[in-house]
Amino acid sequence: MSKPKLTYFDAPVSRGEECRLALHIAGVDFEDHRIKRPVWLALKPKTPFGSLPLLEMPGQPVLAQSNAILVLIGRLYGLHPKDNFEAARHEAMMQHVEDFRANVSPTLRMTNEDEKKRAREQLASTFLPVWAANADKQIGDGPFFGGAEIQVVDLKLHMAVRWMRSGSLDHIAPTVFDPFRKLIRVHDAVRDHAAVKAWYAKH
Repeated sequence: MSKPKLTYFDAPVSRGEECRLALHIAGVDFEDHRIKRPVWLALKPKTPFGSLPLLEMPGQPVLAQSNAILVLIGRLYGLHPKDNFEAARHEAMMQHVEDFRANVSPTLRMTNEDEKKRAREQLASTFLPVWAANADKQIGDGPFFGGAEIQVVDLKLHMAVRWMRSGSLDHIAPTVFDPFRKLIRVHDAVRDHAAVKAWYAKH
């Protein structure tokens, strides 16, 4: 292996996409290995935790878990704070995004439409506004989470907001996060970042 390899589903979403963006923003020449679900089912038992994404670096074992991958990329390429406490603050926010996913994602697997409707309406009225308010309180004057420069935490926040604003989740209004101006500002700053725009111009 001569360059890093990132493995994730063949979709521009969630944990894999934020890792792709981090590598791209860092200017890393990497193999963007996108797989279909049948391939994943065969690969899953061989992975560290039975999950994607996976990062393979030359001379290193496979690394799993998106936050660990993002922090490594951030440390290697200047996209994560050098100050230990500030880094921990960013990592706390990254875990906050994972808490968001842990609450919303189970509704994707619900097959009973009434059950799904109740669950998502409950999320929209209780969990999501509280989650966003707590995120908003941690964000400074911007435009990004930690100030003037984009960092890996911003990519996670961007993906969370983008998912909600996409309108792809029935029974959750795409405007659910609109009252939380700092959170929206981070989303917009990532969306409008030159390297991010360049990525989506190609993919």
